[in-house]
Formats: sequence, C-alpha cells, structure tokens
Amino acid sequence: MVREKKIFPLAEGVTTADTFAVIGDKEKFQKHKHAWRVWRALKEFGCVVYPVAEELQRIDGSKVYPNIAQLKDKVTVIVPCLLPESLKSLVSDAASLGVSKIWFQEQTWTLEFQQECDSVGIEVIRGCVLRHKSHLPMRFLNPCYWHGLKDAKVPSKRFGR
Repeated sequence: MVREKKIFPLAEGVTTADTFAVIGDKEKFQKHKHAWRVWRALKEFGCVVYPVAEELQRIDGSKVYPNIAQLKDKVTVIVPCLLPESLKSLVSDAASLGVSKIWFQEQTWTLEFQQECDSVGIEVIRGCVLRHKSHLPMRFLNPCYWHGLKDAKVPSKRFGR
C-alpha cells in the first residue's frame, strides 16, 4: 500500500509540495548555523530540498550543489541564508531558472531585491522557515516558536504528530 504524501501549508502560498534550494556557504552548513537548520527543517517537513554552497561537496550524506544553476527545472522556491552582499545575482539567476518564489530569511531581504523580484515576476516571501516547525516538547524555550506563534506549523514526525 502506497501512503499518500500529506501536504502542509507554510508561508504565503508555499507548501511542503514545493521544491526548495537553500543557499548558504560552507560555514553556515558545516557549523549547523541557519542554512543547515533551514535545510534540515524542510527535510523534516517532507520537502524536496537541495543544499547550495560553493565550497562544499556533501553535508550529512546529501550532495551539495555549487550554485543554483545546477538545479535548473528542479526548484520552485529559493531560500537564501546569506547576507545580501553575498547574493548579488540572486534574482537574475532565479529568473533564468524559472523559479517562482524567493523566501527571504531574516536579514536577507532588501528593498532592491524586492524591486528586482517585482520587475521579473518572482513572488517574495519574508520570514524565517523555522517559524513553521513544531518545536515539541521544548516549544516554550525556542524563540522561533514565539516569533511564529500564529504561523502554520508542520507537525513533527518525531513526536507522532
């Protein structure tokens, strides 16, 4: 018997059925910083998600792509986890790949990115992916729980939800 994959809403029209590219760098993936946490959370949600970092081959057994161009026709949402100065060609690269949405994490969005996205028809989502994670049983101690208190949550597989 084949189990039907359950689809959960995330932010502003993004669901767990979307395919994602998480852009970080070697340090943000290897030292389990934000890019790694976002990538792991999306994987836990059951999403198809690709890590992207130039100087990294593999992380936790998964292939890491050197750039988003390697993901042509594979992703619908790009999730940048680097500061804007490291993402100069983000919008033009996303547009050339046919990406429909960029989900800007805290401190990655700029007005310039917004204007570029508007001009090429890419939808902008703002806010942390981790706000949609169910932080059981320690939810009250996790800042992402409080920041995303009213956001849709994806049930945790670990705690039978």
